[in-house]
Amino acid sequence: MSVLFKTSEINGMKLSNRFVRSATWEGMAADDGSVTPKLTRTMVDLAEGGVGLIISGHAYVSQEGQAGPWQMGIYTDELIDGLKSMTDAVHNAGGKIVAQLAHAGHFAIKELTKQPPHVVSNFDGLSKSPRHELTKEDIQNLVRAYAKAAQRAKTAGFDGVQIHSAHGYLLSQFLSPAYNRRKDNYDGAIENRVRIHLEILQAIRQAVGSDFPILIKINCEDFIDNGLSLKDSISASKMLTDAGIDAIELSGGTLSSGKLSPSRSGINKEEKEAYFKEAAAAYKKEIHVPLILVGGNRSFSVAEQTIESGTADYISMCRPFIREPGLINRWQSGDTSPARCKSDNLCFGPALEGKGVYCVTDELEKTKPS
Repeated sequence: MSVLFKTSEINGMKLSNRFVRSATWEGMAADDGSVTPKLTRTMVDLAEGGVGLIISGHAYVSQEGQAGPWQMGIYTDELIDGLKSMTDAVHNAGGKIVAQLAHAGHFAIKELTKQPPHVVSNFDGLSKSPRHELTKEDIQNLVRAYAKAAQRAKTAGFDGVQIHSAHGYLLSQFLSPAYNRRKDNYDGAIENRVRIHLEILQAIRQAVGSDFPILIKINCEDFIDNGLSLKDSISASKMLTDAGIDAIELSGGTLSSGKLSPSRSGINKEEKEAYFKEAAAAYKKEIHVPLILVGGNRSFSVAEQTIESGTADYISMCRPFIREPGLINRWQSGDTSPARCKSDNLCFGPALEGKGVYCVTDELEKTKPS
């Protein structure tokens, strides 16, 4: 049996293989963030397709933190019943699902939130439109919002939660010197920039107990000028590990990284895959909790080598599952040809139109004359 199909645990959460569906914006929730049958069907397809652990799309923990339309929310108790209907369906399909808890910060959409985006620091050059710099009271409210969201996730039947601190969203901005220019206990040295993460972790742990998995998604680097460095990322993660984080998903880049960040398109050969693997190898020398590696994973052989070499403990993918929710079952059956995803990024176009993400290329190929 391949190491990819060996069972494992993350704080008691038993997983059937080493494959993780990384969070994304599905664009399938209702206007208020509630779960829809279409979103539930997407999660069930992943479970039935053999994905060991599903991480939900980024769910906003408070209304001012919404990143986009039709995004799943977890900001009020009124959403719990819908969330539970989704987790029940996933569990009935044999799957495990973790809720990703998020706040968009600088990248929140004012047209949806009806207020200026909340930011770690407001400074000249950050934006052409107004921003609200977080006060100490706002930070305390934010910590409570994450804890309450985690409690809702547990009540709704999720198998764990993941704190979203990557890609330039609010918690990622705290870690980044490019965004964090505060003059208080949350700026400067990495010990201060990670402070809110430690406060959120502690608050969540108090809310959900010791036996409920808490994961985090974090950038290895921001790939922007004066952004988070690999050294500081590792330092922050060591502090989170000491504070009780159960697993780390390693990503990189922000919504404004541009050409400084690894290309997420045109991944058509093995050399272009797993583009954060060097950072993961550095992480594994310092971090002793399970490491989940996302970023350009497309082929069975690279995934297997990544786990066998000890570079990471889990392989995380997103876009390949948009085209092939049954990819893991296919690989386990013996067909280990690469994922059929073309890395053309066309899948998010339909979501922007309110249709939800789907593989446009796959649909076009199905309609071609034979």
